[in-house]
Amino acid sequence: MNPLRSRLLRATAPWLVGAAFLLNSVRSLAAEASWVIGVTEPVKDVTLAFPIVGVVGARPLEEGAPVRKDQVVIELDKQLEELDLERKRLTRELAASELERLKSLAQRNAISVSKEEIEKKRSEFEIAKVDHELAAAVLKRRKLISPIDGQVAQFFRDVGEKCEDQQPVVRIVDTRRFLLVANLEPRLAQSLQLNQKVLVEVMVGDSSVTVEGTLIYLSPVADAASGLLRIKAVFENPEGKIRPGIAGRLRID
Repeated sequence: MNPLRSRLLRATAPWLVGAAFLLNSVRSLAAEASWVIGVTEPVKDVTLAFPIVGVVGARPLEEGAPVRKDQVVIELDKQLEELDLERKRLTRELAASELERLKSLAQRNAISVSKEEIEKKRSEFEIAKVDHELAAAVLKRRKLISPIDGQVAQFFRDVGEKCEDQQPVVRIVDTRRFLLVANLEPRLAQSLQLNQKVLVEVMVGDSSVTVEGTLIYLSPVADAASGLLRIKAVFENPEGKIRPGIAGRLRID
C-alpha cells in the first residue's frame, strides 16, 4: 500500500468510525419512530337532500348551531300536506266510528245487520287508515331530520328558494371525533395492526396539539399509481380546537 495513503487512512479512521456511528444512530431513530403526513376529517360528515321537489318553508337552525339526532333541520312548505293529513285523519275517525256503531247494533240485534255490511265497513276503515298513514309519510318527506349529533356546517338553500329532488340542502358535521387520513410506504405499515395506539399531531394556529389516536383502518392494497397504503386513525377533538381539513401528522413507533 502507498505509505501516504496508509497514513491518511490511519488519520481519518476515527472520523469514519464516528460518522458511521452517527449514521447508524439516525437510521435506528428513524426505524423507531416515523412521522406520516395526513389530513384531518370528521368521523361523521353528512350532506342531506330532499327526495322530492319543493320550496323551503322553514329553517329553524342557523349555520354553526348544534343539532341533535332526529331533530328537524330544514322543512319544505307543507301547508297543503298538513291539510290533507287532517282531512284523512277525520275520514279515518269517521270510518272507525261507523264500523263500531254497526258492530254494536249487530250485537244488540237492534237492526238486521249482515256480515257483509260489517265487512264492508271494516274495509272502508282499513282503507281510510292506510290513506291517513300515507298522508303522514308524505308530510314527513318534507322535513329533513338529522341522522347524527353534530353541528350545521352549511345550508345550501334559504327560505323561499326552490330545491330539486336529491339536491344538497344542508351539511351536518360531528366535530367531536376526527380521523387523520394518511398514505404511507408499505414497509412502514408492516408492523402496524388495527387498534394500535399512535400519536397524532395537528397544528392549531401557531401551536400544535398532540393527542393519542387509534388505528382503525389499514388498506389491504396499495394504490396503483403511488404505491402507498391508505391508513386512518381516529382521535378525540380536545376542547373542539381542531377543524376538519387541516394538515396533521401521525407518529408510528
